[in-house]
This record gives sequence, structure tokens and C-alpha cells, in this order.
Amino acid sequence: AVADTIRPDRSYKVTVDQISEAVLIGARGNSGMIFAQFIYGLSKEIENLSTVTIEEFAESLKKAVDYVYEAVSNPVEGTMLTVIKDWVEFIYHHKDQAPDFPQLFEKSKHVLHESLKNTTQKLEVLKKSNVVDAGAKAFVVFIEGVMNYSGIKHLKHFLSQTPVEQVVIDDHSGIENLTYRYCTEAIVKNCTIEKKKLKSILSNYGDSLVLAGSDGTRRIHIHTNTPAKLFSELQPYGTITYQKADDMGLQNEIVEKRKWNIALVSDSTCDLSQELIDSYQVNLVPLNLNFGENHYLDKVTIQPKQFYDLLETSEHFPKTAQVNEQTFTNLYSHLASHYDAIIAIHLTSQFSGTFESSKKAGQRISNEFGKPVYVIDSKNLSGALGLL
Repeated sequence: AVADTIRPDRSYKVTVDQISEAVLIGARGNSGMIFAQFIYGLSKEIENLSTVTIEEFAESLKKAVDYVYEAVSNPVEGTMLTVIKDWVEFIYHHKDQAPDFPQLFEKSKHVLHESLKNTTQKLEVLKKSNVVDAGAKAFVVFIEGVMNYSGIKHLKHFLSQTPVEQVVIDDHSGIENLTYRYCTEAIVKNCTIEKKKLKSILSNYGDSLVLAGSDGTRRIHIHTNTPAKLFSELQPYGTITYQKADDMGLQNEIVEKRKWNIALVSDSTCDLSQELIDSYQVNLVPLNLNFGENHYLDKVTIQPKQFYDLLETSEHFPKTAQVNEQTFTNLYSHLASHYDAIIAIHLTSQFSGTFESSKKAGQRISNEFGKPVYVIDSKNLSGALGLL
């Protein structure tokens, strides 16, 4: 998100502010949100400086850690939080012992790896699987990237020398005793409710709550069973410009308890009961619904009841938007990692470009994974699509 959206400025302050905004919008998952809040704290705790000294940088790092712990409703040690804190403490206590940034960062490498290694012992779930915390590992990789770049200082040359490995990550696989089904995220612009009260409201809906950013741009992460009710309550307090609700239960079943070797996909215009959807492990991709500038995901973050309530009360008439190609690419790459083939049946192409987005993504993933992805135009919708 950062690489795609910002233009580095000669001013340190301007650059770190741009990075903060890009990370806050582009962050995904619990660890992504924690990292975004860390960078946000870094940008807030530095004065308007065109250049920054080691001492000023270390001071802002130390204060940024407080932003992270304050954003997480239930901080757990042995995770990314601990590795960030351990690294920052080393930088802060050694800020007067290094002549420049590259040497200071290089000296901190052993602290990063030691703290990462210790995550396996601090959390029982990590110890059981003998793995390190994924978010903590990502933070270490990020800092090492900074170290590597500082020795080259020419971005194009740096990228040509650095192999970039892309992997498919099942963030919610292997979940035991799942209490809340949906990993839910949102961006709320121009938030009119104070942070403490907002956190109190959100806490009633689930766990793993992270509340990042400022009133201008609030970024929310929470695990919940009722994303539609949550967003219905959020709607009066700002403009909801982004939403996501990943079905962790289905993701876990795909990895651990697949019923068949062929994945089934449709979109939210397919009217089936939740029981049938769950029984056949159907992956339903939600169409986008917009009431003015407020965005929703059909049948995920807005249910029919909330839709008709808004129809009566909103000054805006609702509009729909097709599912984009990237959404299908992400889904198909995940499914192709676990299934032999994929069959997707969508609403009529006469009503939406969703079929074309799915078809393009299907061809791309089929070529990449060497597995068939069949994308079918049902020429129907609603109950007729459900019957198919």
C-alpha cells in the first residue's frame, strides 16, 4: 500500500505522515492494524522536521509504542507487540552509542531475532505448533528490509538485488474453539464519537479489537458474529468508506475439513439459506452496496433488515457496484491452494460486470496454479441462481 500510493518527500515529517496514512488504509488483519498504529504513533510524535536525528527518532519510537498498546483492547505478550517493544527499547537505550542509523539498526538485529524466537515459548498455541508469531516475523522482515536498503540507498538497484517471494497465507487456518466467525475491518472517516466511547460500543460485539488512527480516519479491526448489526450501529457516527468481513469459520473448514475436492463459488445475489451455504461450503462473494458515501457488503455487513431500514431513513438512494477482479483473484488463489478445481456460478452478465471480473481472475489463477476454474454466467439471479 505504501509503495503504491506515496511519493517520498525530502522532508522526513512529510514522508512519515504519508506512510502513516497509506498504512492505515492498506493494513489487513490484526497484525497489520497493530503495525499501522505503530507508524501512526511515529508520525504523531515527531515535530515538523525536514531531517531527524537518532535521538529524535528514538524518542518518537518510544512514544509510538504507547499508541500501539492503547489501540489494542486486550494486549497479549509473546506477539508482534512484544517484538516491537523489545526492539524500540534497544534503540532507545543505545541511541547515544552509534554514529549513524545503519550501525544502530545493525546492532539491533540480534534483539529482533531473540525476541522473535521467544514468541514460541511465551504463547501456548505457538509452543504447541513450534512456530513463531506471524506478525512478529513480518515486523522483523520489515526492519531487516530497512537495514538492507540503508546500505544500498538506490531503490531500483535495491529491488533488483532483493528477491521478493509471494506466498498465499491462510490467516485464520487451524483455529480452535472459534467463538466469533467474522474477521471484520472498516475505515470510518470523520468520526463524530470519541475514541473511548467507540471502543466501548465495539467491545460489545466481539474480541480481538484494535482501534487505530484518528477521528479523521478511524481504522477498526474486530472478530464478531454480527458484522451487519455492528455497522448499523456505527453508521450515524461517520462515513464508512471501507469494509471487510472474512469468514474465519469457512476458511478453517477449507483448510481442515473440506467435504469435496471441488470448490463452489457464487455471489450474494444467490438466495440460499445460511444452512445450505454452510452445508455445501459455498463461497459467496458479496456485491458492494452504497448509500451515498457509506459502503456495505451485501448480506455480510448489511442484511435485508438493515437495508430496508436505510431505504426508509437515508437521504441517498442505494446503488450497487460489481465485485472487482482483485477480490476474486484473492479468493481463487486461496481456494486453488486447497482444491483440485473451482466452479463459480454468477448472476446474469446482463445485470452486472461481476461475471467478467470473476472470469478474468479465474483465467489468471488457473494459469498460475495449473488447476481448472470454471466461471459460468447463470443468466439468472436470486432464487433461480440458488436452485442452480
